[in-house]
Amino acid sequence: MIGTLLVANRGEIACRIFRTCRELGIRTVAVHSDADADALHTRVADTAVRLPGAAPADTYLRADLVVKAAVAAGADAVHPGYGFLSENAGFARAVQDAGLVWIGPPPEAVEAMASKTRAKELMGLAPLPADAVTEADLPVLVKAAAGGGGRGMRVVRRPEDLKAALDGARAEAASAFGDGEVFVEPYLEHGRHVEVQILADTHGTVWPLGTRDCSLQRRHQKVVEEAPAPALSGRLQDELRTLAVRAARSVAYVGAGTVEFLVADGRAHFLEMNTRLQVEHPVTEAVFGLDLVAEQIRVAEGAALAPEPPPARGHAIEARLYAEDPAADWTPQTGTLHRLTVPEGVRLDTGYADGDEIGVHYDPMLAKVVAHAPTRAEAIRTLAGALERATVHGPVTNRDLLVRSLRHEEFTSARMDTGFYDRHLTELTAAAPDPYAPLAAALADATRTGSRLGLGGWRNLPSQPHTKRYAVAGEETEVGYTYGRSGLTAEGVQVVHAGPALVVLEIDGVRRRFEVARYGDQVHVNTTTLTALPRFPDPEAQHAPGSLLAPMPGTVVKLADGLITGSSVRAGEPLLWLEAMKMQHVISAPAAGTLTELHVRQGQQVEVGTLLAVVESSRRQGLGAASTGGSAA
Repeated sequence: MIGTLLVANRGEIACRIFRTCRELGIRTVAVHSDADADALHTRVADTAVRLPGAAPADTYLRADLVVKAAVAAGADAVHPGYGFLSENAGFARAVQDAGLVWIGPPPEAVEAMASKTRAKELMGLAPLPADAVTEADLPVLVKAAAGGGGRGMRVVRRPEDLKAALDGARAEAASAFGDGEVFVEPYLEHGRHVEVQILADTHGTVWPLGTRDCSLQRRHQKVVEEAPAPALSGRLQDELRTLAVRAARSVAYVGAGTVEFLVADGRAHFLEMNTRLQVEHPVTEAVFGLDLVAEQIRVAEGAALAPEPPPARGHAIEARLYAEDPAADWTPQTGTLHRLTVPEGVRLDTGYADGDEIGVHYDPMLAKVVAHAPTRAEAIRTLAGALERATVHGPVTNRDLLVRSLRHEEFTSARMDTGFYDRHLTELTAAAPDPYAPLAAALADATRTGSRLGLGGWRNLPSQPHTKRYAVAGEETEVGYTYGRSGLTAEGVQVVHAGPALVVLEIDGVRRRFEVARYGDQVHVNTTTLTALPRFPDPEAQHAPGSLLAPMPGTVVKLADGLITGSSVRAGEPLLWLEAMKMQHVISAPAAGTLTELHVRQGQQVEVGTLLAVVESSRRQGLGAASTGGSAA
């Protein structure tokens, strides 16, 4: 029996595994980088071990350090979680060689299936050689041979884009998985991403635990997942389960794993087998009433599965909440997560607690929110409502995208495919802040001074309104209110109540509640986030036209070849690449012109808002030349 288990991972999945271990009475060991020294997973574990010497982004990829930590902490088993070393056969062998129990499939099965290229060959398929791609093959998808989560993936629609896609995918895959191998496969524009959860024991039993649909993906990263996959024929469901079991038996699989397919025109196309637990495993747990982590541990201890899996009940949907800004090309966001709560009745899996810092080194997923209900329609309604009522105070997130996606007619009618966001992302991310949020923020702020005279500043001229300025959804707005003998008033509404945390307004006869929280200059009013602005702009905060600022903290991993001050650039031309949270982000020229300033070098760490470079546009240069010529004449 396993007594002490080390999780070779971090964040949400480590916390989730520790939860099951506590229920089973198993002691827990966390490992951490220096950046994660006070992370939630280190606080909820019984003991924690620092992984020394490696950069934060690479720490959890050091198999030697993790095994050494397990031995030092007295662990007798290791669970890899997902990502990092979870599909690394060498790591699995190193764990076993150290005399520890490996909570996962045999290293030989990991080796056979962890590489997507080898997995395809095992299933009688062959990837397309990158150097053999022709225009007739397009579009194609460049994919990392190891790992997942959208890392190392690029869609290529033009032959001239292939080299850049291969280079970018290799760099991203090497950073995320320690393996830069990539391959190419045909890209099916309108397929559905469907997968089968499997669980196998050491006695020859393989459970196909239903299907999941993961078609809602942005940049090949899953956003919404559900079980079972809707609107599949009985024949196709049987085929998917049969193929999944065949894949598992072909490598003598043991433990939990996932076989992924692209479904198009009523046919199933094998994609890969993930030899680990998946991020979306909670929806399968909800439908089958299982704890897959507990089952993994029991299988590793030699327990036998029942001949048949338990029956499926109802429908479950999971949404991934990410710290990312839709107004800034979905760049990952960092900072303090002040508060994260969801209504009762849904499951919240997270690696953060209130007040934790979201850093630059790792994936920007804050949490997974899961709803289970008797029917799909009820599960959709429950999850959308819970997300809408959730309290998320801190960096900008994709919460609005999730709510609108769940309520979109194409999703509710189960007609979605992997091109869903290609078609609908613009409409789903159109800014829709509450028009009364700035007023509620101003009224709440006016009550914080605590005394009647200080409240908003008593004036002898009560007709003169007080004003506050806010930025919301990229736009600046100004609101006014007055404070007289009857209290705070504002034009067009009746102020029923105003306090630092709650404002109640009556608008056209309808009372509305506004919950307000302020953290420095950031103000949250229900689901709208605002930034309080000074009454007069700071002249020193202004930047010259064409200034390129770092959209997030990160590392400058590459400068464009030959890029120096004075270089001519084209509109949209990539100038430099930032890496943050295991993904690369291109900083491009905003217009055609001349690079007049370059303030960074390769390898340099930058903070959000750092001035990277300045591009003076050709149009502005032309206007300047005309002006000078006029003066000389």
